[in-house]
Amino acid sequence: MMAIMVYVVLLIALTPPLGAYMERVYRSDRIGRVEGIVYRTLGIDPIVEQSWSRYGASVLWFSLVGMVFLYVLLRVQGSLPLNPTGSPGVEGVVAFNAASSFVTNTNWQVYSGETAMSHLSQMLGLTVQNFASAAVGMAVLVATVRGFARAHVHEVGNFWRDVVRGIVYILLPLSVVVAVVLISQGVVQTLAGPQAVTGIQGSHQLIARGPVASQVAIKQLGTNGGGFFNANSAHPLEGGMPLGTFVEALAILAIPAGLTSTFGRMVGNRRQGWVVFAAMLALFVGGLALTVPADRTSSAAMRAAGVPSSAPNLEGKEQRIGVEGSALWAVATTGASNGSVNSMHDSFRPLGQVAPMFNMAVGEVVFGGVGSGLYGMLFYVVIAVFIGGLMIGRTPEYLGKKIGPREMKIAVLAVLVPILLVLGLAALASVIPQGTDARLNDGPHGFSEILYAFLSMGNNNGSAFAGLTGSGPFYAISGGVLMIAARFVPLLCALALGGSVGTQGSVPDTPGTLHTDSVLFVVLLVCVVVVIGALTFLPALVLGPIVEHLLQGAGRLF
Repeated sequence: MMAIMVYVVLLIALTPPLGAYMERVYRSDRIGRVEGIVYRTLGIDPIVEQSWSRYGASVLWFSLVGMVFLYVLLRVQGSLPLNPTGSPGVEGVVAFNAASSFVTNTNWQVYSGETAMSHLSQMLGLTVQNFASAAVGMAVLVATVRGFARAHVHEVGNFWRDVVRGIVYILLPLSVVVAVVLISQGVVQTLAGPQAVTGIQGSHQLIARGPVASQVAIKQLGTNGGGFFNANSAHPLEGGMPLGTFVEALAILAIPAGLTSTFGRMVGNRRQGWVVFAAMLALFVGGLALTVPADRTSSAAMRAAGVPSSAPNLEGKEQRIGVEGSALWAVATTGASNGSVNSMHDSFRPLGQVAPMFNMAVGEVVFGGVGSGLYGMLFYVVIAVFIGGLMIGRTPEYLGKKIGPREMKIAVLAVLVPILLVLGLAALASVIPQGTDARLNDGPHGFSEILYAFLSMGNNNGSAFAGLTGSGPFYAISGGVLMIAARFVPLLCALALGGSVGTQGSVPDTPGTLHTDSVLFVVLLVCVVVVIGALTFLPALVLGPIVEHLLQGAGRLF
């Protein structure tokens, strides 16, 4: 428990300085030497700003080129160098799913990384997209925030300048620091192939190696989550020693939390940033309060085998990490659009599975992905402001901008599209053989496997519940389409929202203005997120982990 308390304190302490640094990066008018080279090479004028629609078109073209490049690379990797294990090209549906996954910052993986991917694919394909997709999310957030900060302006910034700055000045330097720390903690970094070893009982084994630390650093900082190894951060060569595991967990939420401070500074009211941070932190602590106690006691199967009820549930967890470390990681990785795991969520007690599922269900706004989490929370802020305005009989306003029918439609569209797609595909998978045959378990736990998979893909998370085979055509194709829709519909809605409020003038505060920088608004915002999540996903959660918990309590399920 002490580690969790230290984690929260460090997260709070890092938020202001990191947020201030990122605000300076995006606001500076100075063109640095490195970014200047990039602009000249690409023939880009970084001074010319774009409307929200042109900004969005640039995002789509950039992402499309990245997706096509990654798909081709995976298909032909067997004919390319830096392939010490001789990994063949990845088959079509899996390559499509992987390309969709990494370009959308989801990093859902239906393959074993150390055997299916060459070193070149890991570095030039997956790691590059970890940087690119994270920078896109941050750029879109900054463009959206500019809309709230400006008045009577149709432009929201220059996409190419924002994405280059995010990579050059934020993601790359932080990744170097984190990678060096991880290497010191035992995370491997080499271009060599597998190492043959002889065990203490004389058995022979090949231990996979590769450029791991460099990929792990950006996969956490960029809230990507795709692992070099199939076991992800539970693998000792990817997770490292306890300090390395803690640093990785902190890196998952560092930038998303810092961006709340960046937001407050850019709109000229730091309290607004702290309000959003407080709402996210309250939801995060609530998830921990549900997940940690659930696995501190033994399961029904353990008790039936004679294990004391006070024994922790360590099934699916690494002994060096323990229950608290696993629960902290599970809540952090599903609160963010990260998806890395250091334990199997399939092995959590049923109530311990509820918080990770709920975190994803509400759009991963519990800090969320870099950029995407905060602009996702801004949709809920708009809805909360609208509800607050109705309660006091005033035209809804936020940061001096009126929230009218257009802004509400944009926010509702962004929130509902992923929800409808996730629930629709989960329902379809539950009634067709292609969906049910991929389950490991029947009953409520089998439904949880299906629901978790679509929640993970439909909210650009990428974490795996385990127990579901997702490499078949149905899950690979439907999941790939779902990841693309769930990424780019809210993204374009965020830009449209920024563009819409940016053309307005500023409305001065009056005695009837709803103050959105107060504790009361934090409570309202948290309630809106929880209620929307409950209204949409509670029936599905009841059919899965909640009914499983009740059946276990009645002694009918282990």
